[in-house]
Amino acid sequence: MNDKKSALHNRCAVWHPCTQMKHHEAYPPVLITRGKGIWLHDADGKRYLDTISSWWVNLFGHCNPRINAAIIDQLGKLEHAMLAGLAHEPVVELSARLSTITPGDLSHCFYASDGASANEIALKMSFHYWQQSGFPQKTQFVNLQNGYHGETLGALSVTDVPIFRQVYAPLLRPAHVVRTPDWRFAETGETPEAYALRAAAELEKHLAEHHASTAALILEPLVQGAVGMGMYHPVYLQRAREICNTYRVHLIADEIAVGFGRTGTLFACEQAAVTPDFMCLAKGLSGGYLPLSVVLTNDTVYQTFYNDQASRAFLHSHSHSGNALACRAALATLDIIEQDNVIEMNRHKAGFLNQCLQPVQAHPSVRHFRNCGMIWAFEVENPQPDFTHRFAQAGLKHQLLIRPMGNSVYIMPPYIINEEEMVLMSQAILNILNEI
Repeated sequence: MNDKKSALHNRCAVWHPCTQMKHHEAYPPVLITRGKGIWLHDADGKRYLDTISSWWVNLFGHCNPRINAAIIDQLGKLEHAMLAGLAHEPVVELSARLSTITPGDLSHCFYASDGASANEIALKMSFHYWQQSGFPQKTQFVNLQNGYHGETLGALSVTDVPIFRQVYAPLLRPAHVVRTPDWRFAETGETPEAYALRAAAELEKHLAEHHASTAALILEPLVQGAVGMGMYHPVYLQRAREICNTYRVHLIADEIAVGFGRTGTLFACEQAAVTPDFMCLAKGLSGGYLPLSVVLTNDTVYQTFYNDQASRAFLHSHSHSGNALACRAALATLDIIEQDNVIEMNRHKAGFLNQCLQPVQAHPSVRHFRNCGMIWAFEVENPQPDFTHRFAQAGLKHQLLIRPMGNSVYIMPPYIINEEEMVLMSQAILNILNEI
């Protein structure tokens, strides 16, 4: 199929996510033919530095030889078996390792395929726990202003990003939204910590009044992704845990985007020394290779469903829960994190990239430059109406795959990025700012 026919076929057959398809009449999707390391290569031989880890999933580069080898080995043994009534070595080993490396007493793993599904599971499990624990009135959920937890109906009900939820509002279950601790909303002179404490005080006021009907608080620890990487002080997590304990409300930590080292620690919750009642993981869990998500919870929750009566079980399922290939990819990912001292390595890389980005931070159009671990973001002041599209297109011309959210530009590169690539990426972003 020639390039012209391929582009036409793509527009007709593939409905791309988070995309106004009509825009592809003028700017067809880039046809990627292969990936290697931090680079994606298109059909014309051009390459693009994957500054956003292919929607935040890729940790160790494309076609990583160690993850490839693990998947190939597993292909010769077992590709998939249903997890209802059966088990296999990769899911058993992965569950044991996740239980060991996650904070506190998160000792039970329930698998799905994507982040939204994991959050749905946590919401259902929290609700069901209270139903079976003598608190049937605890049916409501609390989420943060500007929080994002997925686009299935349950996850969207606790998402506060209008572009995703507004049209579907009649289908959604109501939830209560409390102030975000994102320090961009602080008053002049107010520190990130002081603002986080003010936001926590509003959470406490709400739960003091409504705890009897509240099942859980769900939040993204430290970084709210879909609103342009809004970052907040760890003290909010500390207070949220204390407040939830006081009022007998579950804490659900959506670490879908921030787990596995993205914020500078293996899990973001570690920076506040808290253990949630439910931790949701996906994206980097399989190194970005295969769809896999998991909800971890404690023995108190688990024992509530452990009963002779089948009706008291958690009757939720996904066809590919705990897929063997995906679990092997996840095990290989954990091996790399542990064997290559990745968390410490990332701290050095973050320091170097912050130096490289100093001219970007000093650019007259840049506001709220921020960094948390291996995540960077800033706002561009007074952008043109088509800023997001123009910036992304300019990025391609400068060998960057980069997708701003509104006027927020962010980078979240794979951990294998080297110093030469960091210099190239930083200079390209500066050039784009100067051009547009």
